[in-house]
Amino acid sequence: MIIFLYSIAAAAVLIYLPFLVVGYARARFGYDVSAPRAMFDKLPPYGQRATWAHQNSFEAFMIFSAAALMAYVTGVNSPIAIWAAIAFVVARLLYSIFYILNIPLLRSLMFATASTSSATLFILSIIQANS
Repeated sequence: MIIFLYSIAAAAVLIYLPFLVVGYARARFGYDVSAPRAMFDKLPPYGQRATWAHQNSFEAFMIFSAAALMAYVTGVNSPIAIWAAIAFVVARLLYSIFYILNIPLLRSLMFATASTSSATLFILSIIQANS
């Protein structure tokens, strides 16, 4: 199922979308090339939240990519798996948006949706491998 590979590629791109907002905030408020991490406290709140969304995206990507690769390698071929892969990508996009806009309830809902999507792929892969 090629959708798993496409979803991994899309999830990798999503890691860096929040960083575009960080870059904007850094450019707007000055960028210190000698100490780029030290300027974090000087960023406006949306820039700080974008940084956190960017960092969290790395964590979520590691789990999802393993789950999607397991589904691909074990030959999982079900509509549930396809929807789980798509749901992860959509949820992570919305997660970053809601994080940057400071909407915690929707951000948490998107985090839960993405996590459930990864878990679903793990479970379906294990079931497929055992059958």
